[in-house]
Amino acid sequence: MYSDNKAWIGKSEIPVYLLPRMANRHGLIAGATGTGKTVTLKVMAEAFSDMGVPVFLSDIKGDLSGLAAAGVENAALEERIPRLGLNEFTYKAYPVRFWDLFGENGHPVRTTVSDMGPLLFSRLLGLNETQEGILNIVFRVADERGMLLLDLKDLRAMIQYVGDHAKEFTFKYGNIPVQSVGAILRGLIRLEDQGGEKFFGQPELDISDWIKKAIDGRGYINILHSVKLFTSPILYSTFLLWMLSELFENLPEEGDLEKPKLV
Repeated sequence: MYSDNKAWIGKSEIPVYLLPRMANRHGLIAGATGTGKTVTLKVMAEAFSDMGVPVFLSDIKGDLSGLAAAGVENAALEERIPRLGLNEFTYKAYPVRFWDLFGENGHPVRTTVSDMGPLLFSRLLGLNETQEGILNIVFRVADERGMLLLDLKDLRAMIQYVGDHAKEFTFKYGNIPVQSVGAILRGLIRLEDQGGEKFFGQPELDISDWIKKAIDGRGYINILHSVKLFTSPILYSTFLLWMLSELFENLPEEGDLEKPKLV
């Protein structure tokens, strides 16, 4: 709940509130199984939405979609609400958008290989310094020839092209060992095996789509369906690297604002 410019989080002996300006800091919700971590997360997401702040959630258990529907009265809740001092409590649905890298349970999330860039790709594939240098050459060659690398097929083709013309490019960029080219291609196979081709391509997601408000002024709650994604750690880490880099680029450090732009 959000009222009087503060978000209600919970209550023990006294109510616990979060001031919007303090939500610009990092936070951690921790506890043993069944202690209410997910419920606390939902309560906070609803409060941020009410204060007009968009929210992004990764749903690895598939139990956050209920935010899109109003709750239903039951005896246990009706007995507990007065004890918690929630005098203004109402059951209501929240503006929710669902996303899914596989495009099965939400809007597809896509980006291009060119947008990811060689540095993030190198970290993602776990390349050594030599292999990272070759990947930089691949991106440089594509850029000089005006070739946009949209998906993994484009990247694979460009890597093979550079490998096939290694002698030509060696005089301009330095040595291109065939073993290192092979190592990069094997890294792509691992990424493809976990569904990487689903993430790279067009149409490309504009990260600002997550920073939207509904017509009533509440922030959208963006839920990424991660039940299947969580079983593909390479693809999941790829997405997280891309998301953080995009947010860092589009939401520069501004100190303690009155309230966050995105949580």
